[in-house]
Amino acid sequence: MNDGRELGRDLLKGVSRSFYLSIRFLPAPMRTPVGIAYLLARASDTIADSATIPATERMAFLDLHARQVEGLSEAAPWPQCLIDGTPDPKEKRLLENHVPILEAMRDIDPACLALVREVLAIIIGGQKLDLERFGNASPANIIALPDDAALDDYAWRVAGCVGEFWTKLGFAALGDQFSKAPCEEMLKLAAEYGRGLQLVNILRDLPADLHAGRCYLPVPAPCEETKLMSSFSVWRKMAEHRVGRGLEYSNKLRSKRLRIASSLPALIGLETLVLLENSSLRDLEKGIRIPRRRVYSLLFGAFLRG
Repeated sequence: MNDGRELGRDLLKGVSRSFYLSIRFLPAPMRTPVGIAYLLARASDTIADSATIPATERMAFLDLHARQVEGLSEAAPWPQCLIDGTPDPKEKRLLENHVPILEAMRDIDPACLALVREVLAIIIGGQKLDLERFGNASPANIIALPDDAALDDYAWRVAGCVGEFWTKLGFAALGDQFSKAPCEEMLKLAAEYGRGLQLVNILRDLPADLHAGRCYLPVPAPCEETKLMSSFSVWRKMAEHRVGRGLEYSNKLRSKRLRIASSLPALIGLETLVLLENSSLRDLEKGIRIPRRRVYSLLFGAFLRG
């Protein structure tokens, strides 16, 4: 990338509020694979959410993205219609740098590159499933996930698998210096942790998703606010439990840098869940975010805790 690392850091800083901070603390052998994987996953998420583009075209773009990540199709710039249909300037810039990001994959160790491709295949598959499931969704036709298993599966496809990727990558890049616990134990904790972080996103973004006709909470009548918020409360408690597993995960890592990088999302997630605890749907519509200065305060706390 144009001074690949510098551009990568710049792009990460633009499209990630807090994950960028975690990546900075990773040991060098993990930093580039995680950063590139995040940028490619964020690009596919941007494509999937491009509401100005018909769902069938977005599916085709996601298929092309997956083939390019696998090295089965030549890296090529995205068409201008996709870039122009992306309102966020930082995400627009991410799509504009599609080819340099793909080219940066050449710098990744082959074993780590296989893990990057594996996790992106799962994430993109989950995003395509989302487009199929919510293809006819609208504010007047809100579609909810059918049951708890569907929500768990979705949370794994977009975040639980990321925890597993982080863990496999850690063992591949650092060997015994990654964790004091065996890989199998860490993979279970990582999957739960990732699912928990995705639940935080789902709960926080509930009004925006409803406005788009999507409801990730498995409620039979998402328009009935009492039942919706009852389900919200149940899943908030589940999220609290699962995100807490992230602190257990980080405690089993060997280096302080790894513990800081792994625990920061958990600390932010748990604090967000506290703010969500007594929130009404009206409160959620106003937006609930941890202030940037508080994120840095939590980072300092993770450093002391580490």
